[in-house]
Amino acid sequence: MARIGIAGFQHETNTFAPVKADLEEFENVAGAPQVPRGDDLFEEMNGLNTSISGFIDEARKQGHDMVPSLWASATPSAHVTDRAFDTLTGRIVEDIKAAGKLDGVYLCLHGAMVTESYEDGEGEILRRVRETVGPDIPIVGSLDLHSNTTDQMVDLASALVAYRTYPHVDQAETGQRAAILLDNMLKEQTLPSKSFRRPPFLIPLVWQCSMMEPAASIYERMRAMERVNPSLPSLSFTPGFPAADITECGPAVLAYGTSPQVADEAADELCRMVTNAEGDFAGTLFDPDAAVLEAQKLYNGKPIVLADTQDNPGAGGPSDTVGILEALVRNDAQDAVFATVYDPEAAKAAHAAGVGATVNLAIGATSGMPGHQPFQGEFVVETLTDGQFTGTGPMKRGVRFRMGPTAVLRIGGVQVIVTSGKTQVNDQSIIRHTGIELEKLKIIALKSSVHFRADFHKLAGDILVVVAPGPNVADHLQLDYQKLRSGIRLTPLGPEHMP
Repeated sequence: MARIGIAGFQHETNTFAPVKADLEEFENVAGAPQVPRGDDLFEEMNGLNTSISGFIDEARKQGHDMVPSLWASATPSAHVTDRAFDTLTGRIVEDIKAAGKLDGVYLCLHGAMVTESYEDGEGEILRRVRETVGPDIPIVGSLDLHSNTTDQMVDLASALVAYRTYPHVDQAETGQRAAILLDNMLKEQTLPSKSFRRPPFLIPLVWQCSMMEPAASIYERMRAMERVNPSLPSLSFTPGFPAADITECGPAVLAYGTSPQVADEAADELCRMVTNAEGDFAGTLFDPDAAVLEAQKLYNGKPIVLADTQDNPGAGGPSDTVGILEALVRNDAQDAVFATVYDPEAAKAAHAAGVGATVNLAIGATSGMPGHQPFQGEFVVETLTDGQFTGTGPMKRGVRFRMGPTAVLRIGGVQVIVTSGKTQVNDQSIIRHTGIELEKLKIIALKSSVHFRADFHKLAGDILVVVAPGPNVADHLQLDYQKLRSGIRLTPLGPEHMP
């Protein structure tokens, strides 16, 4: 039995977004546990689809003793403040020091954290933890599929294991794989060889989906390589999080093998596969009016889903832009819902007015992004909730949501869900908890890029990706990269970045 220190600190940073993540954004997150520490970590993470939950379950099966620190996550946004980063990382280091002798460390990370002082947040977390435990203790980390995996992260970790699904339905499974990898290191008293490659182009977030090609075939090939070759204990492909203006933004391939040659050959094969598929990371994008008109035309008994990808709060969007709402109203959409608009003041006004009241409100545009205006109109207050409910879908099953005062407002044939907390609409419960019956709708417009597919794809008659206003820009040529390394192609088969 080994003593393993465990901790988690996750953030996906959109450096083009308008609002930073301070400590309160971690302590009061709407759609995740709120910084459980010590033994509370075991209780709060139990049964959830998170990597640390999967690690705990697998490590318990192996008979290991786990010493918990904390787990922290916030809704994606702009940079993590130094206050938040130093406070949470400091607590992790403090707990590791207090744990005494450890045989290993597991860290539940994201891979795309940027702070006010560090482009590579995870690299700095690993540096501080490595400095604390010394050079010989194995450190294994789990990563999000959207990790902007860096040289420092690879150098400092004994191994890194990333998700293989987007939507991320395999988070717990990733933690289990990390636990097995660490267990093998401890038993064999040896570390695997590592090999790291970078495909030379940025991949748009909406076309990284593992339910679609070419990502589906790439991940299946990775699984097959591991199955037939016991000399390859772990392979990862992280397509990256492109809305991050940092030097090492972009996709990466990471291979661990029993020898440098085995690792290098596997990394080379996977990198070639990704590069050969470069032109296939593409699809059709609709402007809001075209999307609404196409949805009205396509409807045939099952709702058409409109993905508001550029204001996806799961990618740093403020969840407050109303471009699709304007198009729904302008084109007289019927039996439609728009979910969700972050506007605590509008939700408060609706609660004060009460169900059945007609209210004149300007909703949205709370973040102050330049050029964004609220939607002004007369709404009927249809439903009021406290915003507390439990997730039911593949990604969020069992997660307790705390959205704060929430209101369903109707204007014409469109219902708008206005909330006091931010979360990506990746679970049907976010809409269903208000009493709306999704099967009866013709159009479901929601703020998400891909994660919604995990819980909505069977319900949907079709899915259209929409480019309405927001900071998660789908066309990277529109982003003003200043720190991104030169030579990387900004889009698949697109121009090279020349700062």
